[in-house]
Amino acid sequence: MELPRPGPAHARLRRFIGDWSGPEQLAPSPWGPGGTATGHFHCREALGGMALLQEYREEKDGQVVFEGHGVVLVEPGSDNVLWWWFDSLGFPPDAAVGRWDGDTLHFEKHSPRGSARYHYAFEGNDRYRFVIENRLGDAAEFSEFMRGDYVRVPAMPG
Repeated sequence: MELPRPGPAHARLRRFIGDWSGPEQLAPSPWGPGGTATGHFHCREALGGMALLQEYREEKDGQVVFEGHGVVLVEPGSDNVLWWWFDSLGFPPDAAVGRWDGDTLHFEKHSPRGSARYHYAFEGNDRYRFVIENRLGDAAEFSEFMRGDYVRVPAMPG
């Protein structure tokens, strides 16, 4: 049996490598009042190119109010992208399953709290929009929870 090695699906994830920052708009939710914030991502390749690791912090009024850590893998034998998100809310992560559609990586996840859709839409190599849509509880429709527009920036301190 040949061990999995990074391939074209892994190479697509390399677009995320680097540091990103940008404005965010959050809707009111069970986790906060919503409003504007600034998001910062640091993404790097790990595990011999088999994984992408994300470090995230969200700032409001100069204070860090939310932090997260993402682990992204390509499912062996498929083009599915799997994403686990750990954050300062402390919910255990359920894998979100994603696929590329052109320059946009779409994920969907279902948990006891509801369902979520995540969209990373790249515009060239130095800009992307990230949108989270939630359907909580018995809501019939998804609604936008967060929208962020990020640009590549020089390396983040720390």
